[in-house]
Amino acid sequence: MKLYETHRAPNPRRLRIFLAEKSIDLATLETIELDLAAGDNLSDDFRAMNPMGGVPVLELDDGRHLSESMAICRYFEALYPEPALLGRAPEEQAFIDMWNRRMEFHLLLPVAMAFRHLTGHFADREAVFPDYGRDRAVAAGQMFDFLDRHLGEQTYIAGAEYSVADITALVAVDFARVVDLRIGDARPQLAAWHERVLARDSAGA
Repeated sequence: MKLYETHRAPNPRRLRIFLAEKSIDLATLETIELDLAAGDNLSDDFRAMNPMGGVPVLELDDGRHLSESMAICRYFEALYPEPALLGRAPEEQAFIDMWNRRMEFHLLLPVAMAFRHLTGHFADREAVFPDYGRDRAVAAGQMFDFLDRHLGEQTYIAGAEYSVADITALVAVDFARVVDLRIGDARPQLAAWHERVLARDSAGA
């Protein structure tokens, strides 16, 4: 199998952390690094693999291409069930999925939009609206506040055990630094959670 990724982007990092938690050695995959700033993901060859142009993309042994980081995570969860980062029993799976989607829609996406519209990193290929970027940065900060309260009641995002929801939240919180959004001293519960998940070996994947 081949993995097309961009090392500094949050979604490929999300997958790398997931694989590291599963003790899957990335050296067993052929990894192809793409330069998003140079537009490698916009080439005809890459669009043939993923028409949406995003990373990561996993090329299976039969030549098919699987994109979207969570779809790839689900694939590896089925191949390597332990540790169960997507849950075991139906209720646990549902609650982890709920919290992971919340982290995607209400944290990772606002951070990504703030980055794109405040930095203009992709201004050569998309319209940039700084006011929208500032609004999304505020929304991400509000989610930081929400998570600080939420994590005062439980150890991890979706409950007592570490899950993919923590992985999504971690990459979002870390990536938020590119728009000068940090946890700070006023969010001690979020800071304690961040210290816990960052201390895991997988966080450096």
